[in-house]
Amino acid sequence: MALTLKPENIVQLVFFVRGEKVMFDADLAKLYGVSTKALNQAFRRNKQRFPSDFAFQLSTAEYDNLKSQIVTSSAGGTNLRSQIVTSSLHGGRRRPPYAFTEQGVAMLSSVLRSPRAVEVNIAIMRTFVQLRRLMDTNRDLARKIEALERKYDEQFAEIFAAIKELVAPPAPPRKQIGFHP
Repeated sequence: MALTLKPENIVQLVFFVRGEKVMFDADLAKLYGVSTKALNQAFRRNKQRFPSDFAFQLSTAEYDNLKSQIVTSSAGGTNLRSQIVTSSLHGGRRRPPYAFTEQGVAMLSSVLRSPRAVEVNIAIMRTFVQLRRLMDTNRDLARKIEALERKYDEQFAEIFAAIKELVAPPAPPRKQIGFHP
């Protein structure tokens, strides 16, 4: 069964691995309406189209770490838990999954060559664009907050200096030099 191609469904299938936003082979297979085996066969047959910045296989350590971090989520009653943690009839995955970057996903649609692949690719690309915009917005917001913190830190520094002067004990009177009547 293929997932509905809504950004809120797709965004739950995007993970950060090695500093990249990626989607995993099993999740993509489900979106494309093919088996993970068929997707990976198409990938391996066209390996020259997928340089390491388009697709890569997770290491065992990355895979184990990721399995421990993935949380089950559901929207509208549809279970969207990543296929990474879902076991099959044969006892689960035997190898770590392949991860596809945005460019790798675009290349997959040309390798799979089906109307569904084109439709899925468009939906995924839109989701990646939305994620990029969201990240840019968050970066801008973080910069603005930092600027406000610096501004108010400077103003509060002046206030704290004035308070310290008021609270500090008065300096002992200085002896005056010279003739005192």
